[in-house]
Amino acid sequence: MKKIGVLTSGGDAPGMNAAIRAVVRKAIYHEIDVYGIMNGYQGLINGNIEKMEIGSVGDIIHRGGTVLRSARCDEFKTDEGQEKGIAQLKKFGIEGLIVIGGDGSFHGAQSLTDKGYPCIGIPGTIDNDIAGTDFTIGFDTALNTIIEAIDKIRDTATSHERTYVIEVMGRNAGDLALWAGLADGAESILIPEKSDSFEEVVNRLKRGHERGKKHSIIVLAEGVGSGFSFGERIEKATNLETRVTVLGHIQRGGSPTAQDRVLASRLGAQAVDILLAGKVGRMVGIENNKLVDHDLYDVMSHEHHINSDMYKLSKELSI
Repeated sequence: MKKIGVLTSGGDAPGMNAAIRAVVRKAIYHEIDVYGIMNGYQGLINGNIEKMEIGSVGDIIHRGGTVLRSARCDEFKTDEGQEKGIAQLKKFGIEGLIVIGGDGSFHGAQSLTDKGYPCIGIPGTIDNDIAGTDFTIGFDTALNTIIEAIDKIRDTATSHERTYVIEVMGRNAGDLALWAGLADGAESILIPEKSDSFEEVVNRLKRGHERGKKHSIIVLAEGVGSGFSFGERIEKATNLETRVTVLGHIQRGGSPTAQDRVLASRLGAQAVDILLAGKVGRMVGIENNKLVDHDLYDVMSHEHHINSDMYKLSKELSI
């Protein structure tokens, strides 16, 4: 290969820029031309493609978001849209494509591979909901953003002797809620993968109140339901003053942590290596701190599972 492309798709995640940087510089190290595709698959269809140099990715490793920007693109879900994208790639002489994103982005990469166009996926999503890798780019940064917010909310909860329900992102995955809840000593952690009964949560709050506990923190994954609705139910059932905080998109932004920068750099370089080695339709990942790659079909056909031991521990420590 003499020319490869790179794009980011779906929701942005801190560390995507570090991955872009690694792809560009590793490719140039191997004397391969790199083309950045702006605005995800929509930009691919529109031919919004620019050649990248070493300087194109200077001073971006510490920045959140993605310099290539991102966009949703329903057109690319169709055969016609995919053929338009392939036509643009061929127009620029791009022989292989690296896609940074989540499961939706990988479906697009797999479709291109099925049509004979080689693609490699890099998992970039704060949700950490991709099979075949222990961690996705952006998860650690989002987690630390949540922890910092809960630390501050706990100060107010203590001052006013309140119960706080904190809704975090993650779509249908509970990793952000589980890790943040355990790290911050939450009294209850509610995630889609496990079913804590409402009565169990209420009883735990009442037990704490009876022994003199002045405040409580409940972390709720958005895939479970509305934090505001849950907070209203808690207040009615316990008569404890309850407030709700929905952290929202603040979890997506910010400078990536050292862990996300290093992970993104490793995965970006690995993606270039396996593409140049002739592998196609693969996703790079990390398992037990070792770089791995898996077939995209396998990745998309399996669910990511939470660490059940961590969930059990969180319940044991919140007595």
